[in-house]
Amino acid sequence: MLLDVKDAVRGDTVKMDAKPAGKSVQRSLHQTAVEQFHRAADLVGLPEPHRAILSHPKNEVIVNFPVQLDDGSWEVFRGFRIQHNNIIGPYKGGLRFHPDVDLDEVKALAAWMTFKCALAGIPFGGAKGGVTIDPHGYSNAELERIVRRFTHALGSNIGPEHDIPAPDVGTNAMMMDWIMDTYTNLSGPGAKQTVKGVVTGKSLACGGSLGRDSATGQGVLYSLRHWCGEVGERLDSLSIGIQGFGNVGGHFARLAQRDGCTIRIVGDHTGTIRNETGLDTVELAAWVADQGGVAGFPGATAADTEELFSADIDIFVPAALENQITLERAETMKCRLIVEAANGPTTPEAEILLGQRGVEIIPDILANGGGVIVSYFEWLQNKSSRYWGEDEVDKGLRTLVWDAHDAVVVTKRSLNCTRREAAYAVALERLADLYDRRGIFP
Repeated sequence: MLLDVKDAVRGDTVKMDAKPAGKSVQRSLHQTAVEQFHRAADLVGLPEPHRAILSHPKNEVIVNFPVQLDDGSWEVFRGFRIQHNNIIGPYKGGLRFHPDVDLDEVKALAAWMTFKCALAGIPFGGAKGGVTIDPHGYSNAELERIVRRFTHALGSNIGPEHDIPAPDVGTNAMMMDWIMDTYTNLSGPGAKQTVKGVVTGKSLACGGSLGRDSATGQGVLYSLRHWCGEVGERLDSLSIGIQGFGNVGGHFARLAQRDGCTIRIVGDHTGTIRNETGLDTVELAAWVADQGGVAGFPGATAADTEELFSADIDIFVPAALENQITLERAETMKCRLIVEAANGPTTPEAEILLGQRGVEIIPDILANGGGVIVSYFEWLQNKSSRYWGEDEVDKGLRTLVWDAHDAVVVTKRSLNCTRREAAYAVALERLADLYDRRGIFP
């Protein structure tokens, strides 16, 4: 159903030929998350008590903690941990180190994690956290003190059976190792070997899982493969544009090129590059590792940022930050499909226009669930002290991604709705079933 922007916020039914407003609507990221939730809740008739509970996070933890810098000065940092829902299992979600991290952003990301885990069929709830910081402005020694002090400040608000962080934008496996080490040293002597699962995304030496680094990108590729099967398209016939060439975008690009896709245009915070015959993603990854971004890559020509969105390609994969596909950019897009490797990259009004133009979207809670799925596998390995081979990890990832897509396709046809609404519908029905069975205490 095609909705007007104002009516999309309310979830009302309007004329099929309704047009979105001419400019992007200013809203917070959390408002976007709540709008998406309520549209799906209306669609499945979610009971009011369940709707009220899932509209808000259960806990909001804000900590301000001092850290001594290399020059001897002190700086106070602000950190967040939002725990949205744990009816299915322990809270789960990444830690983001970025200058724009704030309460609103983290609340939205935590809510999306709840629905993402429910959709994937794994026993985790939703959480998210972060520190308002530009990690590039600090030395490695300073970052270690910041991470360890943040972990100490969170204290018992995290734990392997309570809330399990993971890497996100601006964080990495080394930081997860520091969190794990700090947490274990705050635990009793008898618990030091049983609390490794307090975080996932660790290095292999510290209890991480094979396949975790590439898991989100691999899951995005499996999502694209599933769509190809639905529409009778060959993966090796597709041209692709990617926004973001970090962990997710970089791994996806290399995997997609390996399977025959042509990566024509890539953009990140340093610039945009293109090559109509296809970028060499292995060489590009080496360039980015050395130079810090895609700009200046010798195997391509420079392009304008807006060309990334208006490029004549089959598939567009936003793998950067939220709210990148605005209404204005949606008007110029020529792709057939958007696969949301990032969280919240498409504004609601842009999605309406894209739907009217016949551009389909594989939504974030479906497309980028590979990371949390393999985090679940890592957590299981830590609990059992048994480590899986890469084939076992990849087989499990493909199975859960495929099952989630199958459920969404069936629901989409049954409810005659968008793929995003269907994804939420599957997640909400699973959450509602648990509330119905368990009740609300007392």
